[in-house]
Amino acid sequence: MRVLVVEDEQLLADAVATGLRREAMAVDVVYDGAAALERIEVNDYDVVVLDRDLPLVHGDDVCRRLVELQVPTRVLMLTASGDVSDRVEGLEIGADDYLPKPFAFSELIARVRALGRRTSVPLPPVLERAGIRLDPNRREVSRDGREIQLAPKEFAVLEVLMRSEGAVVSAEQLLEKAWDENTDPFTNVVRVTVMTLRRKLGEPPVIVTVPGSGYRI
Repeated sequence: MRVLVVEDEQLLADAVATGLRREAMAVDVVYDGAAALERIEVNDYDVVVLDRDLPLVHGDDVCRRLVELQVPTRVLMLTASGDVSDRVEGLEIGADDYLPKPFAFSELIARVRALGRRTSVPLPPVLERAGIRLDPNRREVSRDGREIQLAPKEFAVLEVLMRSEGAVVSAEQLLEKAWDENTDPFTNVVRVTVMTLRRKLGEPPVIVTVPGSGYRI
């Protein structure tokens, strides 16, 4: 899942991004509304965590722009005000969910994951394929009952492949969904991660390389 965090309090923004990355999400961070508009014009995000009171361009206008683009991106709006009228206004603008500050980080993660599930074809909360069982909420993976420990990027790549339900996923698509914009697209990070993931999943191999196209399970 790829997430954009838009928050002018830099310490909070960076903390949120760090926490989401630990949950195997690819996260970009910006600190004002103008930068947010630039990112959403060029990148595809599953979820935008959007502070409402932003400098340069207000969060409401960022949300309106996302609605105008008619993209499947979901918006979780954050604000220091928890008044019912503010929540109603945010939802009417186009936000999909609303979370007042201060918030429990566990709730933020749960809401982001719930919104992320709504950007694609509905799938069961626990993914199963080729003997692999992946639980995104608990961050647990097993194969034929054997528990497997994965690093965050390995987990993210496996989740993308599992969600594709047998379709081929290109290296570019894996980069987009599992890494943030600071990753050099010309590195072999995808190939190395897939190799490590294959080894951890064990025999027989379940991740198939489709020459010239990408990978599938």
